Amino acid sequence: MRIAIGADHAGFDMKTELVVALRVAGHEVLDLGTHSTTAVDYPDSAEAVATALSEGRADRGLLVCGSGAGVSIAANKVPGIRAAVCHDTYTAHQAVEHDDMNVLCLGARVVGASLAQEVVTAFLAAAFSGEERHRRRLSKILATEARFSRT
Repeated sequence: MRIAIGADHAGFDMKTELVVALRVAGHEVLDLGTHSTTAVDYPDSAEAVATALSEGRADRGLLVCGSGAGVSIAANKVPGIRAAVCHDTYTAHQAVEHDDMNVLCLGARVVGASLAQEVVTAFLAAAFSGEERHRRRLSKILATEARFSRT
């Protein structure tokens, strides 16, 4: 799978560990930064990962900041992005299966490295169920997005 990954300075160390684990697992990783612990603004990382997905350069995205909340809010501003903060494996796979989540957001100050890797594994192993009720709900989300889109 092609994974776009990004982080701010608070998520740099976790992102670095995840990049290694993803590559070892055989994934193609597009590391969009940051590449140090020097302070950067999380919306920049979120936009870079979201853009990679919207342009078809990646199949899924991973974002890491201090809490996961900031990057989630920022990424969700890009049409077609369904980003969520998940700090447990159930939410990580359920959000893909039911809501077609395509960007997982993690808080490096909230979860440890081992749990983060388990959450990422659950996210990447999941697939949208395609069940009628989930397609119906996703259609409503996409319709709302289209109504408020400026394009």
